[in-house]
Amino acid sequence: MPDPHILPDDKHALRELVIALQAERQSLRSENRRVEKALRTEKAKATALDQYIAKLEQQLATLRRARYGRRSEQLDQHVYQLELMLEDLGASVAEQTVVVDESQAPECNKASKPVKRRRPLPDHLPREKVVHEAGRLCAECGESLVPFDEDTSEQLEYVPASFRVIRHVRQKCRCGCGDKIHQAPAPSRPIARGYAGPGLLAHVAIAKYLDHLPLYRQSAIYTREGVELSRSTMADWIGQICRLLRPLNDALQRYVLSASKVHTDDTPVPVLQPGRKSTKQGRLWGYLRDDRAAADDKAPAVWFAYSPDRKAKWPAAHLQGYEGIVQADGYPGYDAIMQRPGVIGAGCWAHVRRKFYEVDQAQPDGFAREVLESIASLYGIEQSIKGLSAQRRFRARQTRAGPLLEKLKKRLQQTRSSISKKLSLASAIHYALARWELLVRYVDDGRIEIDNNAIEREIRPVALGRKNYLFAGSDDGGNRAALMYSLINTAKLNGLDPEAYLRHVLAVIADHPVSRVDELLPWNVAGQIAK
Repeated sequence: MPDPHILPDDKHALRELVIALQAERQSLRSENRRVEKALRTEKAKATALDQYIAKLEQQLATLRRARYGRRSEQLDQHVYQLELMLEDLGASVAEQTVVVDESQAPECNKASKPVKRRRPLPDHLPREKVVHEAGRLCAECGESLVPFDEDTSEQLEYVPASFRVIRHVRQKCRCGCGDKIHQAPAPSRPIARGYAGPGLLAHVAIAKYLDHLPLYRQSAIYTREGVELSRSTMADWIGQICRLLRPLNDALQRYVLSASKVHTDDTPVPVLQPGRKSTKQGRLWGYLRDDRAAADDKAPAVWFAYSPDRKAKWPAAHLQGYEGIVQADGYPGYDAIMQRPGVIGAGCWAHVRRKFYEVDQAQPDGFAREVLESIASLYGIEQSIKGLSAQRRFRARQTRAGPLLEKLKKRLQQTRSSISKKLSLASAIHYALARWELLVRYVDDGRIEIDNNAIEREIRPVALGRKNYLFAGSDDGGNRAALMYSLINTAKLNGLDPEAYLRHVLAVIADHPVSRVDELLPWNVAGQIAK
């Protein structure tokens, strides 16, 4: 292209130069438009990624703050989704990472690389020693090799679970006179004339109710191991197990409801309706006895009961005759119970906090944030007195929490009178003030907790189970699930392996006197169960 500073004198040449410049200008404009479009696309992608990251960060922040919030099924669902996402991300990182065996790495690399300390493998696991010999003769000089030191490393291995057949042989003996035959009595079986041992029965029950593996899935797993166990056979075992454990569950109920305080909450359980292609909404009601936070040495325990719906008559029936503290959320079905003579009602600050948290998340609000900070201060006090006696907790709350609550109540009342009733903030304030008497009850009684999260933690596994077995097959199935959840969760509360506990109980309960069934409750047999 000619130098634009040296213009030609010929008008035709000048015209061609102008045309060329116009064409170049048009080309540059087209290129600019293409680049701008590409930048807009990349910017949109970056914005979308930023929004996605912000969303994940917000979800994680919500889960962290959920220490003071409601353990709802929706929250559990987010936890499971994030856990799966983190599992996949971790697997992807591992797949793209080259792992070098440190024992084979050069010495210079070993010295420069920081050592990452791995948690030692448990001491109780059996060890199998494998010796790797360097050889007997030196490849260089031919002399015999003499061991003088060794390097040891451990590798965790898994040996698949195995079935075994225990053959009981009862010898028949004849005395010298030949008039009488002696034989040992037949060993007791959990299920009369059944071939399943207590270990197998416990494993099937734990897999169904704790690991959330429906019986048809278990059947497929056992088939791969060469053992045919049909779903109907195992279903019969579950029914027999529950029949055996019913007296023990009744003893657990009596123990829980003999406490001076119980936490209670409920969760939905879809139940198949016979003859219809649909499910109804059953409920599992949980009742928890756990006063360890108030330095009580009585064993913790939880009892579950099933109902076909959520009518208030069910908790009223479960707590019929109960006298003591009933700590619950704001479900109106508990109102009549808390008004009974001898019953002291207590509320849950976690539910109040959630109301203001939702307001602050939807539209940041200075007053909602102020309330959240006040509630956080209340929880800070509880953390500092956890494990102290009820009397010491009472004195600390009177001194430290009482003035904070009085100030908070005045602020709530002032703000409610100055804002529109249609605002969600007004609804949150009303929720707190309407339950204020129940919410501040814990300040005057060191046995009461600040919230009802203890029972919500026990109910949370039910939500996970719903995502695996989808629904209970009947109301009877709901009752069996309540029984098994009661014993399994109580064993866990007392630091026992639930499967080991059930195996022990099923091995002896068939011959155990019903009048002494309390002896088989988890804390009474803990010393007899290997850890």
